[in-house]
Amino acid sequence: MGSHRRTAPSSGSDRGAAVALGLLSAAATALAAVPAAATPYDVTRAEVDRLYREAEKATEAYNEADERADGLRRQIATAQDVIARQQARVNTMRESLGSLAGAQYRSGGLDPTLALLLSDDPEDYLEKASVLDRITVHQAAELRRLRSTLRSLAQDRAEAAGKLGALERSRRAVAAHKRTVERKLTEARRLLDSLPAGERAAWDRATRSARADLLGPSGAPASARAAAAVAAARSALGRPYVWGAEGPHAFDCSGLIQWAYAQAGVALPRTSQAQRYAGRRIPLSEARPGDLVVYRSDASHVGMYMGNGQVIHAPHPGAPVRYDPVGMMPVSSVTRI
Repeated sequence: MGSHRRTAPSSGSDRGAAVALGLLSAAATALAAVPAAATPYDVTRAEVDRLYREAEKATEAYNEADERADGLRRQIATAQDVIARQQARVNTMRESLGSLAGAQYRSGGLDPTLALLLSDDPEDYLEKASVLDRITVHQAAELRRLRSTLRSLAQDRAEAAGKLGALERSRRAVAAHKRTVERKLTEARRLLDSLPAGERAAWDRATRSARADLLGPSGAPASARAAAAVAAARSALGRPYVWGAEGPHAFDCSGLIQWAYAQAGVALPRTSQAQRYAGRRIPLSEARPGDLVVYRSDASHVGMYMGNGQVIHAPHPGAPVRYDPVGMMPVSSVTRI
């Protein structure tokens, strides 16, 4: 008896199954190739980083606008003092001119020749006439001074009005930057709160990890004022980050640096962008305690080098003033005060 073998028919369904299997295999390969970092948590952490960077940039813009507003307020107060003094001078000159005009009218109302003829004492009249002539000359000089003072007063008032307009624009800029900061920080906090505790810890570790091998030996502070600033910055460890704050109980990044150097008797600008130009630029490899380490290409963050590859800085909301590795983010420049 011959054996019979059934030949499996080739059908469209078998071909479809093969194609489906191939697609599943390709998909599995693609999934295996996706890096572990591409997780929703990592995307959230990256978004938090971005929001904090943008909030910090807006904070420095807020500080700059607020500093400008303070400067304008001081200028306006000075201008108003000058205007008040000039107005008092104008009032005094007007009173003086009024008295002179009255005296001239009372003494000079009669024709001079007739007054001389009728005078019982011609010598006395001539003496009075000489005085009147001097009064007239004095009056003319006073009028010139009054006109000059009035012109100066008008100019000062116009300048003060211009400063008041600039102050109002600066106030609006401060308010706009404040809204921007608050919006970004609120969103960052919302995203952070959505992360599990482990992911939040991983994000914090990621923000603090960095290399310090580009630094040479730390050495001592470059000067007595740098040493005093280092001591002040150490005393601020653990104090909270509050955007726009400049101490002594809370700080933002540039506020901490400004306050620390103020304790050393050195007046620094308010913003990190201005602080990087407040001294001599040096290479990172030459950094010594007290030097300012400015971060990112837009100079939106600053810390103080403390030696051993560490900086003290006010990082962001929720993180107090603390030590971190000097390379925790891209270093833009180093400034020695």
